[in-house]
Amino acid sequence: MIREQKHAAPSPPPPTPPPALESSIQNLTPEGLLRLASNTALTEDLALSVLNRSDLPVAVLEAFAKNGTFLKLRKAKIALASHPHTPRHVSVPLIRQFYTFDLMKVALTPGVPADVKVVADEVLVARLKSVTLGERLALARRGSGRVAGALLLDGEAPVMRMALENGRLTEVFVIQAVLRPEANVVLVQAVSQHKKWSYRREIRIALLRTEHLSLARALEFSLGLPLPFLREVLHSSRMPSRVKEQLLREHESADKHRGMQ
Repeated sequence: MIREQKHAAPSPPPPTPPPALESSIQNLTPEGLLRLASNTALTEDLALSVLNRSDLPVAVLEAFAKNGTFLKLRKAKIALASHPHTPRHVSVPLIRQFYTFDLMKVALTPGVPADVKVVADEVLVARLKSVTLGERLALARRGSGRVAGALLLDGEAPVMRMALENGRLTEVFVIQAVLRPEANVVLVQAVSQHKKWSYRREIRIALLRTEHLSLARALEFSLGLPLPFLREVLHSSRMPSRVKEQLLREHESADKHRGMQ
């Protein structure tokens, strides 16, 4: 007797492909774009091609965010969060889901709205304590100025020193870092001796307000300021009183010496 052979159940047919070819995306009407953004057979390459259009209607961008297939496409989600017309109620929740270097990419991509970049930076800064040393070194070297500024306060000196060399780091973030209560002597000394930052007037003033500046550097920086202004700076400085008094004496002596010449 011949035993009936059992066959596996046939696989379901593949989803219907998107209604337009990639080459014609630029010519799609808003209605066609909306159908494409909602299609569950959407591929990542096709989604990225659509998101390259800078004139996408908000409805299309919102449709992407509601498409379950699209939400599994990592690069496409980054492109959606980075699109200049994506509403904040779409981009911000997406950003909070991104991995470390995806956040960095959003923050550094030209054309991303400034407030979206700030959100990406803030999420990244909030996670710095949980990322590895290797990741922090990479972020210190390649991250935004805001992230580099946060990493100036990292507990590992190599991370801090790498952040000081970041080309996107600005004077504002350096000043904010050295004036923070958690700024340590290693950071203050590194900034006070840095070939770029130690010559900035506003940074010198900020360093004079800290408690960790060496006496030699304090004397050098203070002599470059008018005496009345130096008194004002030292009034809010955390340096020991004896050091403040010595700085003022040295400044007064230097002023008298210049007056006698």
